[in-house]
Amino acid sequence: MSEQVSKRRVFKKFTFRGLELDKLVEMAVNQKYAEELFPLMTSRVRRHFREKMKFKELRLLKKVTKAIKAAPIAEDGIREKPSTVKTHLRNMIILPQMVGGVIGVYNGKDFVTVEIKAGMIGHYLAEFSITYKPVKHGRPGIGATNSSRFIPLK
Repeated sequence: MSEQVSKRRVFKKFTFRGLELDKLVEMAVNQKYAEELFPLMTSRVRRHFREKMKFKELRLLKKVTKAIKAAPIAEDGIREKPSTVKTHLRNMIILPQMVGGVIGVYNGKDFVTVEIKAGMIGHYLAEFSITYKPVKHGRPGIGATNSSRFIPLK
């Protein structure tokens, strides 16, 4: 009898423009960070951060990283979901330090909970919080005219 060796599933490690997520998160927010990370971003993101990060953006980034660090660690060594950080900053660009965080993004009516994943780096928070309710076409409503409403024959 041949022994069946259980093969472990090997997951593909996430890379952003050739750098692994661990390397991206290790970079600190300082001049070196701007020199290493921002050339990897698109031109729109580079233009957004050309001068420096705004005060509100820095404050949100600090709140998210604090919430991630404060999240309890389960018995198997994996962090649980951190607490939600609410914000109105829809134009904030997702940075590597925010990965794993949970952000409540305001869409004009309520806060939409967005769990930040690695594939979201370089996108705006607004892209994950839709501001309108998509139209669901169905039967005509009460205000429709008599001629436009379909009335089946008996």
